Amino acid sequence: MEQICVVTTVVDARPVADALAAEAVAGRLAACAQVGGQVDSTYWWRSAVETGTEWSVQFKTAPDRVVALVDRIRAAHPYEVPEILVSRVECGEPAYAAWVHENTRT
Repeated sequence: MEQICVVTTVVDARPVADALAAEAVAGRLAACAQVGGQVDSTYWWRSAVETGTEWSVQFKTAPDRVVALVDRIRAAHPYEVPEILVSRVECGEPAYAAWVHENTRT
């Protein structure tokens, strides 16, 4: 099975999430991206507890595209300190993993 990675971030507006997803897929940095529904987040920021509404984006990509994808997310992200998490998939459908790999080639 080809290895795949899931890169996750959250942003403060649905249009921003949609733009990140579309840009990553169009640029072949991710084979697909899923924008999740609105979530309420509670976090520490500048010595205070904050609460805000965010949208999550999950990108499916090949390991050799992770660095470029993370760099692109970071450059376009509206947050001063963006949450960008990378997870390696231990096991998955081999045909899906091959599809992810194939669709992250330029």
